[in-house]
Amino acid sequence: MTSISQNLHSVEQRIADIAKHCGRSTQEITLLAVSKTKPESNIAAAYAAGQRCFGENYVQEGVGKIMSLSHLPGIDWHFIGPLQSNKSRLVAENFAWCHTVDRLKLAQRLADQRPDHLPPLNVLIQINISDESSKAGIHEEALFQLATEISQLPRLTLRGIMAIPAPEPDYTQQLAVCQRMAQLYQQLAQRFTGIDTLSLGMSDDLDAAITAGSTLVRVGSAIFGARHYPSPSV
Repeated sequence: MTSISQNLHSVEQRIADIAKHCGRSTQEITLLAVSKTKPESNIAAAYAAGQRCFGENYVQEGVGKIMSLSHLPGIDWHFIGPLQSNKSRLVAENFAWCHTVDRLKLAQRLADQRPDHLPPLNVLIQINISDESSKAGIHEEALFQLATEISQLPRLTLRGIMAIPAPEPDYTQQLAVCQRMAQLYQQLAQRFTGIDTLSLGMSDDLDAAITAGSTLVRVGSAIFGARHYPSPSV
């Protein structure tokens, strides 16, 4: 049975191999360990192996882990799930990043609720790049308007964009979608200062995302093992 440390090393090596193949430096690519549904002991094991960036999809679960692991210095907590307005305060008060901003109202709430004693909340605008009705995110053409509005809000720092492309087994198609995101990212960086994060790529499309220019990849089960979701109550 492989350990979390071994899994983490394998994922890091895969990222390094892809980066080398496409002429990029691993220093340009951050690995975000997606720890949703996993116990705090798993996060502590990954931390002991050198991992510092963790992603949570569920607000209350994530906040509980943040509080329980507050004795571990240097953890960078990212909220990467859909966010309802009525839970925005918990994200604003506890996380360092929010990847899923897709409307001005939500950004305004995060800005209003971010405590003054904390650094500005790093935010990414979520793009619905595959135009899926089941997914959150804005359409491409709305990006620059929302970016302009967010950039004017206090206590937020716009860092870039994020997407969860539709599942696609064909590498050529994966790459085409990832390249569209990379183009949007480059255009955003030309118009706004401080843009340095393209959150794109998971286990199944890691090669395409890194080749296209992703700066942050989100990997969960390859590090922590298969997720076990609680059965719905009857």
